[in-house]
Amino acid sequence: MKKLVFAILLAFASCAAAAARPAPEPYHLIPGQFAPNSSPDGNSVLLDAPEGLILVDTGRHPAFTERLIAYAHERGRPIAAIVNTHWHLDHTSGNGLVRAAFPQAQVYASNAVDGALQTFLRENREGAERQLAAGQIPENQRDEVRLFLATMDHADMLRPTRPVARSGMQRLAGRRLQVNLAPFAATEGDVWLYDPATHVLISGDLVVTEVPFMDTACPEGWRRALDLIAATPFTTLIPGHGEPMTHDQFLIWRTAFDNLLDCGASQRPRADCIAGWRRDAAIFMRPGRERMVDGMVGYYLDSRLRAAPEQRTHYCRPLHA
Repeated sequence: MKKLVFAILLAFASCAAAAARPAPEPYHLIPGQFAPNSSPDGNSVLLDAPEGLILVDTGRHPAFTERLIAYAHERGRPIAAIVNTHWHLDHTSGNGLVRAAFPQAQVYASNAVDGALQTFLRENREGAERQLAAGQIPENQRDEVRLFLATMDHADMLRPTRPVARSGMQRLAGRRLQVNLAPFAATEGDVWLYDPATHVLISGDLVVTEVPFMDTACPEGWRRALDLIAATPFTTLIPGHGEPMTHDQFLIWRTAFDNLLDCGASQRPRADCIAGWRRDAAIFMRPGRERMVDGMVGYYLDSRLRAAPEQRTHYCRPLHA
């Protein structure tokens, strides 16, 4: 009898210990960076899958991408799938390094990069080469420009091996995820993921905490993408840049975004729109970055939201040469 009682108590103790252990995180986030005088790296997220790891976005700088590869080696698991949420180079430049380390990794992304390579990226490359040859680029920015040119020399690494052409459930490296395509939003084709099992949503640059990057944006298409995200029952959203947020926090960010677009379309003073963003998105601001945030919001007001009609809608249709 004593042995039976002891066995029962031991079983209860084991169950209690298992219950006390925290559940493993449903994702591993390697936060991006945005240092002064440097181009940013976007957030990178790694998910476990039966066939290895799923890596969402690969960063820009080699040192950042090497951290992603090192994590996979530490885990003893290959990177079996890469998801590029969009073609901006702070999310895709590391593709080549990752695929060199894990040659079997498949790349899931939209085909929007094809139009960007013919237009936006080609024009930027030509301008950078001219300025570099003429000595017009400050010394502290030359390494960034050379990195950009090196990425363009291997542009095929930016293209998907498994294009995402529509939204739907897919099996990536053996794991089922909702893979969504948002047309004409932050870019011509943004991919965002939702895992119904863990209620984690990975948004890419459809959500960027301090300032939405509107360089290649179609603002109204972006609004529609945020409507779909808002209707998704996630508990954690991982943005393209910044800290993870709850559904309620996302709704605050979305309201700030809508207010900025509405202000940009109005006759209100430019300074009011900048101050409005700072007020509405205050919980996402880091101290000491107010001047940078104001400058970026002002730039997007001038170059996108209050540009001439042709410029405002330029990225609301397919890019082509």
